[in-house]
Amino acid sequence: MNISVFGLGYVGAVSLACLARDGHHVVGVDIDPAKLEMIRKGRSPIVEEGIAELIERVVAEGRVRVTDDAGFAVSHSDLSFVCVGTPPRPNGSQDLRALERLAASLGQAIGAKAGFHVVVIRSTVVPGTVDAAITPLLEKHSGKRAGRDFGVCFQPEFLREGSSIRDYDNPPLTVVGTASEPAAEQLREVFGHLPCEFRVCEVRTAEMLKYACNAFHAVKITFANEIGRVSQALGVDPHAVMDLVGQDTRLNISRAYLRPGFAYGGSCLPKDLAALRHVAAQRDVAIPMLGSVSDSNDVHLEHAISTVLEAGRKSVGMIGLSFKSGTDDLRESPLVVMAERFIGKGLRLRIYDPDVQLSRLMGANRRYIEESIPHIGSLMTDDLDGLIDDAQFLVVGLATDVVRAALRARMRPEHELLDLVNLPDRQALPGTYRGVCW
Repeated sequence: MNISVFGLGYVGAVSLACLARDGHHVVGVDIDPAKLEMIRKGRSPIVEEGIAELIERVVAEGRVRVTDDAGFAVSHSDLSFVCVGTPPRPNGSQDLRALERLAASLGQAIGAKAGFHVVVIRSTVVPGTVDAAITPLLEKHSGKRAGRDFGVCFQPEFLREGSSIRDYDNPPLTVVGTASEPAAEQLREVFGHLPCEFRVCEVRTAEMLKYACNAFHAVKITFANEIGRVSQALGVDPHAVMDLVGQDTRLNISRAYLRPGFAYGGSCLPKDLAALRHVAAQRDVAIPMLGSVSDSNDVHLEHAISTVLEAGRKSVGMIGLSFKSGTDDLRESPLVVMAERFIGKGLRLRIYDPDVQLSRLMGANRRYIEESIPHIGSLMTDDLDGLIDDAQFLVVGLATDVVRAALRARMRPEHELLDLVNLPDRQALPGTYRGVCW
């Protein structure tokens, strides 16, 4: 395929070299004449393992040309990768000026070209940038329509400095955000040979993925370092601890807990985080991230409570009360906190949870009810249909087959519903639907 790469910095130079190595004919584009001259001479503009030899080879084989002319690059390619920088401004926002200038130039070049051209944004941009800023510029300056006359995609890259060529050849997955099927198919031709899954999604999903991944990497590094400092203060080998943490691929290094949902609770997570914060404070060890976890959890809970209160309804039906479906444990349950707040605000409240039978509770769970929330029992009901019929606002913390069937059968258009469990069939429900963080 004939491909152009705009921006010959780190990502662009690696992409140019690897695409040419894979047999494509590549036009590299940059406004820096020094970079262009280096590549013309077969030299790499960046320092990276294996890149110098690779650029020397593909230039010598005649599969790479360079230019500062966007029109030439577009007219001599079918697919353009955009890898220009989006540096931070002093306030943390992105400086999109280089990307916007390039979008205008690309639009002009696409306007002068016959045939379908695909533009692939690889620059890291906040969600909505491609749809709200880049695509309109391409359409304005080309006089053509995205999706019909040319394709636009966003493709996040997962290249680490120091191992970028290996990462290019062995990505965890290939993600393409686009609404254009022909554009997606062209990218499948380019990357479909790689040993990973090829996924097509919405543009904004792909844009957000890059931020989610980098934020998660930063969180993991910070988590390991904070555990390391606490371990050091306690005379524990943190490398041995984290090696064992990493060996649990069912809960720790897995998809477990990595789904947007409701606040955590229960008898383990809150008390163990509190104990860890306490022992760190005793030894003057600062753990700002771990110290803020419960605060963030509280913010999430307050967000859910506010969603219900701001609706202004007077009658609320809560489906679910324990901290986790399938248990009767009410200790530290965020749903109990919600119920308490609704009672305090004078709302009429009824609660359904088939697993919470107050007469059968014993031990710590029973003491918690008797000492902390003795009035909850008078609000419980086993009449799910009646709860739905009587409520104006429904809070759903259970997604059993029985609950889902009752919601489908009993909900009315005037109902409002807050979903805490990601109901799979929510499109079929009448009324106003809200997700807790979606």
